[in-house]
Amino acid sequence: MKRVGKPVFFIVAILTVLLMVFSLTGLSTTYGDKKNVYIKGGNDIRWGIDIRGGVDVTFTPPEGIDATDSQMDAAEAVITTRLVTLNITDYEVYTDYDKDRIIVRFPWKEGESDFNPEKAIQELGETALLTFREGYEIDELGHPAGITKENVILQGVDVKSANAYYDHQNNTFGVNLELNDSGKSAFAEATTRLAGNGVISIWMDETNISYPSVNVPVTNGSAVITGNFTAEEAQSLANKINSGALPFKLVTENYSTIDPTMGMGARDVMVQAGVIAYVLIAAYIIFIYRLPGFVAAIALMGQIAGSVAAVSGFFPFIPSFTLTLPGIAGIILSIGMGVDANVITAARIKEEIQSGKSIDGAISLGYQRAFSAILDGNLTLMIVAIILMGAFGPTDAIFAKLLRPLFFIFGASAAGEIYSFGFTLLVGAILNFVFGVTASRLMLKSLSRFKFLRKPYLYGGEK
Repeated sequence: MKRVGKPVFFIVAILTVLLMVFSLTGLSTTYGDKKNVYIKGGNDIRWGIDIRGGVDVTFTPPEGIDATDSQMDAAEAVITTRLVTLNITDYEVYTDYDKDRIIVRFPWKEGESDFNPEKAIQELGETALLTFREGYEIDELGHPAGITKENVILQGVDVKSANAYYDHQNNTFGVNLELNDSGKSAFAEATTRLAGNGVISIWMDETNISYPSVNVPVTNGSAVITGNFTAEEAQSLANKINSGALPFKLVTENYSTIDPTMGMGARDVMVQAGVIAYVLIAAYIIFIYRLPGFVAAIALMGQIAGSVAAVSGFFPFIPSFTLTLPGIAGIILSIGMGVDANVITAARIKEEIQSGKSIDGAISLGYQRAFSAILDGNLTLMIVAIILMGAFGPTDAIFAKLLRPLFFIFGASAAGEIYSFGFTLLVGAILNFVFGVTASRLMLKSLSRFKFLRKPYLYGGEK
């Protein structure tokens, strides 16, 4: 058995406690009215409409403009893209083609004590700034890097139209692009210069929506964008390009604030129930399984802290996430799986001790024999979570693209509450391997090195 040093327990335990503290409180400084947030905590979580409420707004074209269905689709694409870019997954967008209306419902921003709905509505309703830029470079946050004004080839006013098409001969989908006279010469010069080894990226505001390679010069103002598109992807790209060429700015017809369907009180009750459940579970597993139970309680604390951190924006590589009541339920369910993993392992260790194995042998065999059951249970949980996120999340998200061949018949069905549930479920399953298996094994092996803890009774044996 590979030996684990005595200090490992204290290192893992201290890191777990620090993660719990900072995931709940965050780390920030305040100078006057300016607050600098270095680490986001529980107070920075963006709560869904069902918990905190939000805004219900209706957008229309200006008076006197009769928008076409394609223009309404393009306008909807602007709003949806901006919502997704802001990582607002708990939103609802409906388009009424007969009355030229787009109805949007979205939650408050995290940390907002004085929510300004007018400002949020203005951000969503502004005309999209569409640009075609030479090259494709982005920084680690997904923002343009090294793209200056000189790199811009076309703007939205230079685009006449974009339409999805189907190539029967090659059985592929693509987008036809037609330019106005104002953009033909600039596009011809750029494509001639970049043909064969260049890229022209397409941006909506500061979000990249495509980066096609330039294969041949385009001198007549008519181009095609090809790739491994599905019909839905081609239409979505056409809508986004058209959104930048909209001849009008969306007007706010009316808006109202939304009262939460459940309220912050319901959130507080669920949180309190979770704390009470954790205390009772920790006491129970310590009483039944002794030292392995004590280690399991610390591992469960780490899993809870990791779940909170994953939705608050604590980790720089995971943006803050809209948390709904189903999302909280997903955290609780995944913690239940974490309890199950630790109990299975502790029970296996207890069985090995009672069968006469040494302490070191019992720990190694206990984790080894429990791992297959833990792996099966959590892989099943991860598959369910991925399916939920793919079926009910943003259509351009990774799991939606991965599972599109399975769901293309049903079309897009965004439901932020279910997406939030799937996300927290997936995070919990991953954390189960990190804390329920790896961290707990390291801590228990480390504790077993101390002479006063090498008593079979502490691992489930008889006194």
